[in-house]
Amino acid sequence: KSFPREAKEKRPASRIIRRHRSMLQRIFRQAARRTPFYTRGLATVSPPKLFSYEEIKANVMEKHAIQSVEEAFGMLAKGKVDVPIPMHIGIEESSEAGPGDCHIKGGYIYGTKTWTVKLANVSFYKNVEKGLPPGSGIFVVIDATNGFPLAIFQENRYLTDLRTGAAGAVSVKHFAAREHTKVCFLGTGMIAQAMARASSEVQGWTEAFCYGLDTKMTESFCKEMEGQLGFKFNVCESAEEAVSSADVIFTQTPGNKQVLEKSWLKPHATIIASGSDQPTKNEIPADVMASSKMVCDLVRQCKSVGELRTALKEGTMTEEDVYAEIGDVVNGTKPGREGDELIVVDLTGTGAQDAAIGQVAVDVLLHGKAM
Repeated sequence: KSFPREAKEKRPASRIIRRHRSMLQRIFRQAARRTPFYTRGLATVSPPKLFSYEEIKANVMEKHAIQSVEEAFGMLAKGKVDVPIPMHIGIEESSEAGPGDCHIKGGYIYGTKTWTVKLANVSFYKNVEKGLPPGSGIFVVIDATNGFPLAIFQENRYLTDLRTGAAGAVSVKHFAAREHTKVCFLGTGMIAQAMARASSEVQGWTEAFCYGLDTKMTESFCKEMEGQLGFKFNVCESAEEAVSSADVIFTQTPGNKQVLEKSWLKPHATIIASGSDQPTKNEIPADVMASSKMVCDLVRQCKSVGELRTALKEGTMTEEDVYAEIGDVVNGTKPGREGDELIVVDLTGTGAQDAAIGQVAVDVLLHGKAM
């Protein structure tokens, strides 16, 4: 039987294609046998280790956090940290949910082995009626060499408070004089405890003056901190009494209203403000910031959600009036305290801190490193 000329010319080509297809299939089968990962996929990757709140609290301490957070600020100022602007999810109160807030932060510090994403749920005040704390949180720490999660830390804001306290300690180290030994706490919740513990690692406090809207909470705070840290904690009847008695003032309130006035301050006061982390919050009056050496953890973040935002909005400051970021002083690019000047440190909390404390938690809990 004869075939058209076109068919006779195409038959050899089809045999070549089949031959090539067969050869490629053999190559892929051989490659798969040599590299089982490709055939098994994610089955060969161990799931992330889950650490409970109790495990974290028992093992990760202030002393672990301070140096790592200080180094993170230094890298942040050098532009060596990839840290996006935080994401905020507001849970509006309804018959089914809320009220509450969710903050999502994260970052990667150049040259480190991990990166971190942190989810913090705060201000769920109705939880108290249910016998639950008003917030929770998790850290997810990822292997920076392959992108797989290493560990999930159900820290319920313990690591967040720890790294915030560490930022406060770094601020005291660089912006408070050694002879400034009287400290004030406006707001006496968990963050105040973290600030008190961490700052005591770097400064020899002799007396504390404390004020909060909940007197019983303030009394409890003073009793617990005095027992732990070994110096006198005083319950004050007003914010003015507490502020005017101190050299260094920590403010860590919900940030719903301003908490002090310029006339209350000693000329050399250091204010370390951590209550503002949303565009709706403000603790420090704009005239106080305008009269100060203004320091930010991250300027581009502080101008959006920090205390700086209010000063810019009211026109008492420009972005150029900011003296430095903390990392500039850590790196020695600029000096910290130089005399008896008023200093305000605006702490909004950065993903660099979360990345730093995430690495610390992995080192201590996953790898068992002594630090």
